[in-house]
Amino acid sequence: MFTLEYSYWFDYMLTGLDVNSEPIPLGGTSNHFRTDALRTLGGWDPFNVTEDADLGIRASAQGYQVGIVDSVTMEEANTSIPNFVRQRSRWIKGYMQTTLVHARSPLRLIRRIGLKRFLGFLMLIAGTPLTFLGVLPLVLLTVFTWALPTDIVEPLFPAPVLALVLLNFLVGSGLIVYLNMLGPWKRGDFSLIGWALLNPLYWVLHSIAAYKALGQLIVRPHYWEKTEHGLTTHETPDPAVTATITIIR
Repeated sequence: MFTLEYSYWFDYMLTGLDVNSEPIPLGGTSNHFRTDALRTLGGWDPFNVTEDADLGIRASAQGYQVGIVDSVTMEEANTSIPNFVRQRSRWIKGYMQTTLVHARSPLRLIRRIGLKRFLGFLMLIAGTPLTFLGVLPLVLLTVFTWALPTDIVEPLFPAPVLALVLLNFLVGSGLIVYLNMLGPWKRGDFSLIGWALLNPLYWVLHSIAAYKALGQLIVRPHYWEKTEHGLTTHETPDPAVTATITIIR
């Protein structure tokens, strides 16, 4: 699942943002900078726990272009669920912090990066944690509507409404699964394609991490959730990979 996610993120998602000149959150590995540009940006924010994403947004706000290099970096896939939740809670909390920092003066940000880039920033950086926070409540609501007697559910959710939301669920989930199939297909790792069917369960893990992140944002906003590395025992010549990102001008 980690490999599927990274393959889609770096091969398609960030490349698409690059093509459309949208703000790009930097990856955690293999970033290349012009020294003068990095100094102009003020370096990394030591209080933001997803400092690479924050720096990518600041680069866009300062007029720099973040681009994708056609290269890969070997990176270990996370193999422990508790470790995964710790890792993602930190990343998601950083997205929340980045949203609060850069959207506190929305008109100023629009003037600096334009309305199109601002909307892209909101949909990606703010929309990601909001989407994850919505997963668990909607899953629970779905379970309740299936479990409760029809005479209780029908006044709240008439048949046309249930049909509409079921269609939305199937189309949305289908698109997510399809997008996660693209990464291994492009890399020729066809044995991983079927795992994309488990993506809805993978999102539940993200939702758990998102609520942990929200709690920490309130009580421990700058706490850096530590994660272990070196957990993978399987050796392969082509582990989870990430594309290289650079500020090119």
